[in-house]
Amino acid sequence: MIKCEFFTEDERITGFTVSGHSGYEESGKDIVCAYVSAVVTMAEATINDVCGAKAKVRVGEDEARITLKLPKSCDEEETVQAVLAGMMVTLIGLQEDYSDFIEVLEV
Repeated sequence: MIKCEFFTEDERITGFTVSGHSGYEESGKDIVCAYVSAVVTMAEATINDVCGAKAKVRVGEDEARITLKLPKSCDEEETVQAVLAGMMVTLIGLQEDYSDFIEVLEV
């Protein structure tokens, strides 16, 4: 199962961790993993490369994990928050259809 955790402080999303494998299908044919990978990649690229937020990103390929942590403040804070909220809503929608393969939590 893929586990997606969004970290919040007050009303601000401060980052996320996405880990695991969905187990929906074999590697290379797993649409749930592909969907999550695309969403995570788009969010990270938008936050760091487009908005210049300088979020810390750690990737653990052995355990299939990515963690993104925002700095205390960002120049493009409103846009970064919109990207993270959109990511969360998108993954929650996927969870509704594939609840045996993905879990989305706000912690």
